[in-house]
Amino acid sequence: MIKLAIFDLDGTLLNTIADLGNACNHALRMCGFPERKAEEYNMLVGRGIYNLFRGALPENARSEENVMRMKEHFIPYYDEHKCDLTRPYGGIPEMLDRIGKSGVMLAVASNKYQDGTEKLVSEYFAGCSFVKVIGQRDGMPIKPDPGIIREIQAAAGNVSDEETVYIGDSDVDMQTGTNAGVRTIGVSWGFRTEEELSAYSPYAICHTPAEVAFVIEGLQQDSDDKNNKR
Repeated sequence: MIKLAIFDLDGTLLNTIADLGNACNHALRMCGFPERKAEEYNMLVGRGIYNLFRGALPENARSEENVMRMKEHFIPYYDEHKCDLTRPYGGIPEMLDRIGKSGVMLAVASNKYQDGTEKLVSEYFAGCSFVKVIGQRDGMPIKPDPGIIREIQAAAGNVSDEETVYIGDSDVDMQTGTNAGVRTIGVSWGFRTEEELSAYSPYAICHTPAEVAFVIEGLQQDSDDKNNKR
């Protein structure tokens, strides 16, 4: 029986790539560095803002000093413009509602900084009840470290690995699920390729939000069938 569905945020629930790229290019400009092309950000995001800055900076300028300079410009700009172009992918609100009504608890595990994660979830999914929303926090490990999954499982009432499914759009997400020992579902509509997801042998790769709900409902049904046969 699946009791907990944990979702990545960027590239899974929300299409945030344009606002992230614009904010990072603003920070690059303010620090005197060349901007990156919009399509480059698909591969740069997903590993936390510090790794985003390191990847966006010129190779010979990736010092911690420059990373922190980037942060000083990125955070206030992104906070002001994070909803300019960001939108939920089509069918996401309906998917969350469907899964929630099936009795499965919902949560978010993101490598976006904590405040930004909370604000975006509040902005776009105010009607959803999430047992936990976790982003990147200074001093805490980020995905693919499984600690974020463990923390959410504990908040949900010590849900077991067998009762947990993790959904995301990148290799980092697939690694996170594998490291945590939970079923992992890859989604093909995000920032990375289906080939990247397949390399980690997820439980399923879904092409629409409705398909994610269908797979989770199927896991529920399989569990019910096994229980009825005992």
